[in-house]
Amino acid sequence: MLTPTARLLELLELLQSQPAVTGREISERLGVDARTVRRYIDALRALGIPVAGQRGVGGGYAMRPGFRLPPLMLGDDEAVAVALGVVAAARLGLAGSPDSAASALAKVHRALPEPLRRRVEALEGALELTPASTAAVPVPGETALALAEAIRRRRRLRAAYRAFSGERTTRELSPHGLVVHGGRWYLAAHDHARNALRTFRVDRMRNVRATEDPALAAPDGFDAVAHVSTSLARVPWPWEVEVVLDLPVDAAARRLPPTMAELAAAGGGTVVRMRVSSLDWMAGVLAGMDCGFEIRRPDELRASVRALAERLTTSCGD
Repeated sequence: MLTPTARLLELLELLQSQPAVTGREISERLGVDARTVRRYIDALRALGIPVAGQRGVGGGYAMRPGFRLPPLMLGDDEAVAVALGVVAAARLGLAGSPDSAASALAKVHRALPEPLRRRVEALEGALELTPASTAAVPVPGETALALAEAIRRRRRLRAAYRAFSGERTTRELSPHGLVVHGGRWYLAAHDHARNALRTFRVDRMRNVRATEDPALAAPDGFDAVAHVSTSLARVPWPWEVEVVLDLPVDAAARRLPPTMAELAAAGGGTVVRMRVSSLDWMAGVLAGMDCGFEIRRPDELRASVRALAERLTTSCGD
């Protein structure tokens, strides 16, 4: 629920964004009655903001023509950081919705001095972002804020959750960290029903609410990014692959991200354990590693590697 101060700021934004707005529109937007609307208008006038009342059919309230609030005091680098943060969130699918990102960017534009606004708009138009490797799945802003607040206050939370299988459950969680990877939001948390650390897709959570019960502390040295990365690498795909690369483990780590594979040093080489849906795809990954390798399992991977080698040989011709 909005506080009186938040409603007053919302009214000010509404008056700046439209030539005129009726009392009914303000009431519906702010969720208040007509008397409260008039009180808020009087409060703005008391602050020296010239709001004129318009009588008659279709009348309402309007900001005096030519009036603008003092510009937001951002330097060039700060303005670029704020504007491009909103642009990136929208284009990468991380904003709650396209409308919310567009509205936020419009507010930033209105608050900037005219010369800086034009330069920022030019940068936004010129900027191109490469697409994410997977389709982004945005989450409602309220959900993200509720999770962040529970983490900050170290409170347990309850939420309805839909698993990949479609099973729906109600979870009690001690949240430890939020991670965005590949356009998706993940929550690292202790699941009290299962008494274990788990990773949850935030877009599959509903009715998130913090409780007053204290959250279980995270393990010493807990790293939410490392936990989520390991969890994603252990997703149960149809094939479990184990290969030894003729590469030291640090070199292998630069070529295989932790969300894709589990790596372990083995002499001067690296044992790679992965779960994949396609052995033909895995053969392509090995071909791109640019090193020797030994397949430990499954045997079917050898056939996929041989088939890829034959296709490449045929493509090269005589």
